[in-house]
Amino acid sequence: MKHFAISSLMQLLMASSCLLVMSGAIADGTKIGYVSTERILRDSEPAKAAEERLEDEFSTRRKELQEFTIKLKAMAEKLDKDLPVISEPERLKRQRALSDTDQDFQRKQRAYREDVSQRMNEETAKLNERTTKIIKQIAEAEKYDAILQDGVYFSPRIDITEKVMKALNK
Repeated sequence: MKHFAISSLMQLLMASSCLLVMSGAIADGTKIGYVSTERILRDSEPAKAAEERLEDEFSTRRKELQEFTIKLKAMAEKLDKDLPVISEPERLKRQRALSDTDQDFQRKQRAYREDVSQRMNEETAKLNERTTKIIKQIAEAEKYDAILQDGVYFSPRIDITEKVMKALNK
């Protein structure tokens, strides 16, 4: 608990000194801007286009997995229903088939999730790279001394997210 209190105190001191430096910089005429990358990744046209591309790219596989789920459920229900009337060897055969089908489903589902995740990361990286270029262009053109991304609170006065999104949407 003592370590936590010291750590919290250190964070508070660092944040306070950062605010003092920033307030001094602002008083000295330093121009600071803020960009919400979360908003850009959620609301910009390129982000929405990437989301649609991924939806189109993976819709067939997602439907296949949904159909696989229905097939698996039907197999399990039929086995449960037939249990009182089937022989022991038949029960074992069906349980093995159900288990094999479930393992196949798990493999396909895992591969699907990994592929979706990889493609999302690729699309996000492309958008981040493009966003960074645009932020640098705006910073140079409008003579910003610093552009901050994400944080707990920023005044709307220094928020240039809309400018960045307009440039991205072109």
